[in-house]
Amino acid sequence: MDGKIRVLVVDDSAFFRRHLSKILSAHELIEVVGTAADGKAGVAAAHELKPDVITMDVEMPVMDGITAVKQIMAEVPTPILMLSSYTYSGAEATLDALQAGAVDFIPKQSNGTSNSMKVLAAMLVQKVLAVTKNRVLKSARLTPTQTTPSRSRESPQVVQKGGYGLVVIGASTGGPVAIQNLISSLPGSFPVPLVLAVHMPGNFTKAYAERLDGLCKLNVKEAVDGDRLAPGKALLAPGGKQLSFTRKGADTFVCVNEGKKEETYKPSIDLTFESAAQVMHDSVLAVVLTGMGADGCKGAGILKQKRSTVWSQDEASCVIYGMPQAVEKKGYSDMVLPLSEIGPALVKAV
Repeated sequence: MDGKIRVLVVDDSAFFRRHLSKILSAHELIEVVGTAADGKAGVAAAHELKPDVITMDVEMPVMDGITAVKQIMAEVPTPILMLSSYTYSGAEATLDALQAGAVDFIPKQSNGTSNSMKVLAAMLVQKVLAVTKNRVLKSARLTPTQTTPSRSRESPQVVQKGGYGLVVIGASTGGPVAIQNLISSLPGSFPVPLVLAVHMPGNFTKAYAERLDGLCKLNVKEAVDGDRLAPGKALLAPGGKQLSFTRKGADTFVCVNEGKKEETYKPSIDLTFESAAQVMHDSVLAVVLTGMGADGCKGAGILKQKRSTVWSQDEASCVIYGMPQAVEKKGYSDMVLPLSEIGPALVKAV
C-alpha cells in the first residue's frame, strides 16, 4: 500500500473526535486528515478531503449519521464505519446506516472505562485497516450484487437435491445486509430450518432479528435455549452467546449459553458449524458469507469430514473477502457464488 490510510472522523462529541483521532494517528499506517462535528460538515469534508475511510457517529445535530451516509454514498462513495451506542435504538439506527451503505459498525462502550476504550481502539484500527486493505470500495447496501460466474467443485453434494435437514449461515463484516439480502429471497414455505450466526453485540441481535422478521417471508427470531428447528423458521444466534445443537428423538433443538470467557467470537461460527456437523452429520448445508478473519473455516472442515455441504460467497460481492476466502483456500467450498445467486441456489438445492 502506497502512503497512509487517510481517515475523516465525524462525531458531535469533542471528546470522541479527539480520542478517535489519537487512536488512529498512533498507528503508523493511518493519518487523520480531518474532523467534523455533524453530518452536514462531514459530507462537505468528504467532498473536500476525499478520505480513504470515514468514521461516522449515528446521532448528531444538523444532519444525523444515517442521512450523511446516504448523501456521501450517492455523491462521493467512501467506506464508512459507524460508531453507535449499545442501546436498542442505537442498534436500529446502525442497521439503517448499514442498509444506507456503511460497511461496518463499532459499538461505543457506554461505561468509558480504560478497558472499554482499549477494546474500542483495537476494533477501530483493525476495521479501518480491513476495509481499506485493497483501496477498493465495496458497498454493503441492499442492492443487486455484482454477478460473476459461479464455480463449483465436483461433488455428489453439489448436484444432490434434498436430503438437507439444516441450512446454517455464518457472516461477519458486511454480514447483516448480506444475510438480509439472502433470506429476503427465500419463500415462507422454505422446507428446511435455518440458523443464522453473525458477529454482532448482544444488544444488536434482538433488533436485527425483528428487522429480518418484518422484511422476510420466513419467521425469524432471536434464538433462545431450547428453541426447536422447524421449516420456514430462521433462528438468529444471540450476540455475546454461543449456539450449538442437540437431538431429542426426531427433533433438533438449539442450545444457547454464555460460552467460555476466552472465546474470541460470540457467536462463534466455527462452534456452530462443528456442533451442526456432530448432530446433523451429512445433512447440513453451510454458507459462509462476507467477513473479516477466518471464523467458520475450522467448522467448515469438520462439516466436510461428515460429508456435509459448504458454500461460500465470491470475492466480487463480499464487503470483506476474509472468511469465505479462508474456506475456499482450504478447499472446503463445494460452490462459490455471488451473493445474489445464493438464495435462488438454496431454493433449488432443498
